[in-house]
Amino acid sequence: MLDFAHRSRYDSVCVIDGIRLKRIVSGGQTGADRAGLDWARANRVEHGGWCPKGRKAEDGTIDHCYSLKETPSSDYPQRTEWNVRDSDATAVFTMTEHLGLGSRKTLSLAKKHNKPAVHVFATGNRFANAASFRLFITRFNVGTLNVAGSRGSNEPDISDFVRSLLNCALNDNPPLSSLKKQ
Repeated sequence: MLDFAHRSRYDSVCVIDGIRLKRIVSGGQTGADRAGLDWARANRVEHGGWCPKGRKAEDGTIDHCYSLKETPSSDYPQRTEWNVRDSDATAVFTMTEHLGLGSRKTLSLAKKHNKPAVHVFATGNRFANAASFRLFITRFNVGTLNVAGSRGSNEPDISDFVRSLLNCALNDNPPLSSLKKQ
């Protein structure tokens, strides 16, 4: 069951089979990061996270519509580590099984901070991917999810994939018991 309890503009809780996904964070980079933030905003789920000093991204300055805090450094690794550190779990989204340097770094930081992490890539069945992702969220009781992955310049379809997967997993959700049978 999915339930949204709207208390204020972004003070919402997404409830999946009793697990409360309260917040999506990311570094605000183009592609997977920004798609996660956009999905949260569209679904009235709180969003935030850390971005580099100066709100730096590959397409210029990150828009202030995203509730991001700046790190002291303009380098990407600091915001990556702080988002991993401050989250319950991390999801790294890519179009293929191949992980770029930044995505590999994100997963290694999750291991360093003893945080659960999952690599979600756009091959195979959409519904099976969504079911696996939902199981990850429920298994680790994720309240704050760090969304990371490919940049838009490296994988132009990544934003659509992330939004579609999040919608399928968190909005179009049959009971988990029916997903486990697939």
